[in-house]
Amino acid sequence: MKRTYLVHLSQLATPTGKTARKGANMAQLTEIADAALLFEDGKIAAVGTTEDVLKSAPPTADSVIFDGTGKCAVPGFVDSHTHFLFGGYREKEFLLRLQGAKYLDLLKAGGGIQSTVAATRALSKEALLQLGRARLSGMLSQGVTTVEGKSGYGLDLSCECKLLRALKTLDREGPLEVVPTYLGAHAVPQEFAGRADDYVTFMLEDVLPKVQEEGLAEFCDVFCEEGVFSVSQARRLLEGAKAMGFRAKLHADELAPSGGAELAAALPAVSADHLLRVSDEGIQALAESPCVATLLPGTAFCMREPYAPARRMIEAGCAVALASDLNPGSCCCDSVPLLFALAVLQMGLSVEEALTALTLNGAAAVGRADRVGSLEVGKQADVVLLSCPSYAFLAYCTGANLVEKVWKKGVAVYERETPHAGGF
Repeated sequence: MKRTYLVHLSQLATPTGKTARKGANMAQLTEIADAALLFEDGKIAAVGTTEDVLKSAPPTADSVIFDGTGKCAVPGFVDSHTHFLFGGYREKEFLLRLQGAKYLDLLKAGGGIQSTVAATRALSKEALLQLGRARLSGMLSQGVTTVEGKSGYGLDLSCECKLLRALKTLDREGPLEVVPTYLGAHAVPQEFAGRADDYVTFMLEDVLPKVQEEGLAEFCDVFCEEGVFSVSQARRLLEGAKAMGFRAKLHADELAPSGGAELAAALPAVSADHLLRVSDEGIQALAESPCVATLLPGTAFCMREPYAPARRMIEAGCAVALASDLNPGSCCCDSVPLLFALAVLQMGLSVEEALTALTLNGAAAVGRADRVGSLEVGKQADVVLLSCPSYAFLAYCTGANLVEKVWKKGVAVYERETPHAGGF
């Protein structure tokens, strides 16, 4: 592969390391002025000032050299919690919830996830792939280079496997790296109404063995909330899944302080997600564990709910990630600029902490901090070029998409056709 150089960047900004950054360390970035990056064989071969990189690895005649004057380079963003593969939309239900309807009431009435399940079961794999490609394209244009995709809209054997096979196909196609998660425990399907324990048994005895046999998922997730799956049911499912080789994730403490964070810390899970109503005990448990606290401010914003206590979590020593939670019910939004705005302006994160949360800590939340999430020698050359001189503009240009160019494994996979309206 030819060498690719990005030179004379006004700024390069990145967290560093191969594990999640916790607490105060989330604000520690490496910043280099007049910076350069060298890509070779899909990985970062050199990083430093332009003078140092060109001196240590002089370009050859066939090298590609990109002038980054006036631009800033940051790691590719990692959206570590999404439900992007689904059929149907629920715009009417969204408006009902804004008028005060409660999700669990809608669920009991056959709405909520059950309507998405019906629409998704009706789609072919090819139809799902077409939807998935379009949604991933939108994410890529916002600098996302790695994304987690959950199943959970089939709630049976055949459709859950169909969703996971589609996610694996999308990963193979690229350019985004798609991390597949089995979320059969998204809700109790109508076929098992009133029999949540039996449904957990079905997942453990029928579905997960098939998912394992075909290598369809890396993670097993569960919606651990009152009225959905209890802590004891979630523990049984996740411990069984871990015994089969899956890594654990939890939807935890979104609707009430149900003990999900404490369970995630005890297992330990790779991440505990949502956490809008996490208890003080749950925060402390997460701080003392390797589990990443993945916060989803877009959902709180769309549902007019209180944001997760990010500031308290960071001050307690937690590793915090940010993700979109793109889904058809509570947050039909994949906006990275909105995530930055909400994190910094509403949740009290510094822009440095927000950048870490959307890169290295997001990578840790999907088990990939050893290879993506930072701009360091040896890691994948997943790079976002911003059309501005500093990463501070991610918060300053509120809600604006500043992504100009994206590289995945050293290959240019996106370039904005028109300049940003702000002139950057």
